[in-house]
Amino acid sequence: MRDRIVWLLTGSYALLYFALGTLRYAAHRNFVDLGIFAQTAASAFGCFCNTIEGSHWAYHFSPVLYLAGALMLVWKSPLALVALQAAGGALAIAPVYAIVARRADRAVARLAALVVFAYPPLAGLTFGDFHENGLAPAAVAWLLWAFDGGFTGWTIVFALVTLSIKEDQAIFLAVAGGLAAWRYRADARRARLALGIAAASLVVLVVFFALVQPHANANLQWSPTRFYDWSAADWRALFPAGLLQRLGFLVLAFLPLLFLPLRVPEIAIAIAPLCETLFSRMPTTFTMGSHYAGAWIGYAVFAFAVAVRRIATDDPARARYILYWCVGLCALEFAVADPLHPGYLLRAHAAADARLDRFLATLPPHAGIATQEEAYTHLAATDPNATLLPESAAGRITACYILTDTQFPRSPRLVESAPLVRQLVRARIYTQARRDGAITLYERSAACR
Repeated sequence: MRDRIVWLLTGSYALLYFALGTLRYAAHRNFVDLGIFAQTAASAFGCFCNTIEGSHWAYHFSPVLYLAGALMLVWKSPLALVALQAAGGALAIAPVYAIVARRADRAVARLAALVVFAYPPLAGLTFGDFHENGLAPAAVAWLLWAFDGGFTGWTIVFALVTLSIKEDQAIFLAVAGGLAAWRYRADARRARLALGIAAASLVVLVVFFALVQPHANANLQWSPTRFYDWSAADWRALFPAGLLQRLGFLVLAFLPLLFLPLRVPEIAIAIAPLCETLFSRMPTTFTMGSHYAGAWIGYAVFAFAVAVRRIATDDPARARYILYWCVGLCALEFAVADPLHPGYLLRAHAAADARLDRFLATLPPHAGIATQEEAYTHLAATDPNATLLPESAAGRITACYILTDTQFPRSPRLVESAPLVRQLVRARIYTQARRDGAITLYERSAACR
């Protein structure tokens, strides 16, 4: 763990993805999640809420967001979350190096770390809008490094960190703990530790689903269940297109690793998180670049590290040869299926961006504004009342102001809410208060809070 090359890779990764994330933010190319988590983190020591979900506890068990909230106490900008996720992605590199280095030479371990550095699914996750899932691969990889090395204290610490990220990690660790207890049944200390992690995971699940989530949720249904609410149409779409989509996802996930994780029994602990993504009826979960990759990457790269060191134990030269191929395949995947989507998500800061930034700076503080993604993501960290325009003309707008910017004509919420906004303006429920080129601010005619 004292290898400077590995920590140079780690620091370079964090700086690279923070720079790319900053460029994306400056160009107003973030999606809704960045605004949701900026509002949640900014209110972490208060309501732990945002204007889209209400209480975030109603959706997910994510105490780790208190860390994001503490960071935003001193850096009141969504860029604080961009930096946190960049660091989280980078910290998945070192544990893979350390796992391989336990039984292989330094050259092989460095190459394994380089593969993680270049791994496209991790890059897509790290570059994506901030999400608690973005912190999961590093937490899981460090947990498995500690357990693999027999470090009981660190295993417990990283297990607690992992359980604080999202409730699905409690499911995965309950399964992994049970599998590990069986595999190490002849080693009483490790078996007890694995069972303890499984038991703690079950406690987290019970506490969240029996106490926290029902108390915070105004609706009876837990929102994520929509991903698994299969209809007859969904089943028909599964054959053959849906199966081919899922197969393509598995190829993109494991080809850069030359399918090495599938060659060792440790891949068993990745089955549950992979099922979470593959069994969804919506392709969002198995689309590269989405935050759902955070569910399984940590488990997959652990199996990859174990496979590499087993090969290196018998034939270091062959291990190095394989890892060079892995680096090349990572580069190839970036060339043909770049999860960063540079043509859409990455572009230079333009005059339209500067105009919107200047306009947003003139708005009254804490104004209740319904707006599109480009503005919401820049307001959310400092305006707890900023919210999104509705997804359809059937929605409602009760905010004091509506802000639209047609310089971003492809903005989903701008397009979806346009008929409703026109209707409200024609009815003089909202009237134009100010205009700057393509940016229009409407004010509610009746008094509002």
